[in-house]
Amino acid sequence: MMLHLLKVDLKKLTNYRTFWIVCGIYFITLAFVTASGMEVLKFAADRIEDFGGKINIRRVPLYHFPDVWQNLIYVAGFFKFILGVMVIISVTNEYAYRTVRQNVIDGLSRLEFIQSKIMTNALLAALSTVLLFLIALITGLIYSPEIRFSELINDIEFFPAYFLQVFGYLSFALLLSMFVNRAGLTIIILMVIRGLELFIMHKVVHVTDSLEFLFPLESIERLITLPFQRYVFMEVLDHPLITTVLSAVTWTFLFNYFAYLKLKKSDI
Repeated sequence: MMLHLLKVDLKKLTNYRTFWIVCGIYFITLAFVTASGMEVLKFAADRIEDFGGKINIRRVPLYHFPDVWQNLIYVAGFFKFILGVMVIISVTNEYAYRTVRQNVIDGLSRLEFIQSKIMTNALLAALSTVLLFLIALITGLIYSPEIRFSELINDIEFFPAYFLQVFGYLSFALLLSMFVNRAGLTIIILMVIRGLELFIMHKVVHVTDSLEFLFPLESIERLITLPFQRYVFMEVLDHPLITTVLSAVTWTFLFNYFAYLKLKKSDI
């Protein structure tokens, strides 16, 4: 049944030219930025040497196992906004072209409609995770001076966390789309709401660091923490905290549940 719902939603999406354009931009950008980072850094180091400086970027293990896993996953997290835009466009188009009403008339329940969107979000998050894993694996094999199995599997738990991060973010985009129904306005809200949350956390509520993970978008972002301080001898959290994971799972469920409640009570 769930597979059928996924096929129904994908059939609609694949007829949108915008779907292919946005997804193409996302996956190409994700692949290019994460895979080419070392070559860009090597080029920059060579230019510095041309001006009399000296830096051996090859000694910084950005693309060595196991660092490459967390490093690339963190960078990839910045691009999930593009997928969020895709979700917004797909959902708001459903309202603009009245396909929501037509689906219900054709026998699809409102719950099944939301489930089809959730399944599509899960598929997009899974495809992103698989692509990123392959890129990290290949670049790690290329740049790591030696390969040890223990290093190869170390920090691998960041990939399920990355899937949850992308899926949770897309679920939030789905929720916004259900409430706003206008693509342009929803995209603007998605762009600014993270900054608004940070403002509330630090300027209004003055929440302590130990409780920041309870905020919805903060819990999603904290699944993958900034890893680059390790190269200036600062402590880095090298695994997702269980409290953060539980908070992110809870908020992801609530995003989808409230999206369903909004559709359930809407006059379509």
